[in-house]
Amino acid sequence: MSGREFSFEINLTSSAPASTLFRLVADGANWSTWAKPIVLQSSWAREGTPAPGGVGAIRKIGAWPVLVQEETTEYEQDRRHAYKLVGPPSPAKDYCGEVVLTPNAAGGTDIRWSGSFVEGVRGTGPFMRAAMGGSVRFFAKKLVQAAERESNR
Repeated sequence: MSGREFSFEINLTSSAPASTLFRLVADGANWSTWAKPIVLQSSWAREGTPAPGGVGAIRKIGAWPVLVQEETTEYEQDRRHAYKLVGPPSPAKDYCGEVVLTPNAAGGTDIRWSGSFVEGVRGTGPFMRAAMGGSVRFFAKKLVQAAERESNR
């Protein structure tokens, strides 16, 4: 293992309130309602504190046969949701992600979704950063769309 560390950061703004964005991103069982076509299945492998998506919760998201499992490591209601990849094995070792929601002066929310990992196979880090960063950008955009649809009802 080379041990080289890689990271990425996605920044977006939404007109939706932080509470709506947080509820959607922290509710692992319902990702399949807004994160399609990448996430076709979503459920809880384990609930956390507070239930269901708080610290210690493990969400299972993806499409059969690959369901990624991510454990909630930090949960600050309507402000911050941090998680780590717990399965399946990946060339991106020790992957951790964080979504930070900050209300802005326009009445919406600034979103910073970041991730970091250690290159597990020498030479794969740049590719994995591009792939994972692209996936997170996709999820962040879908999150904004879903939250804004809800807020405009």
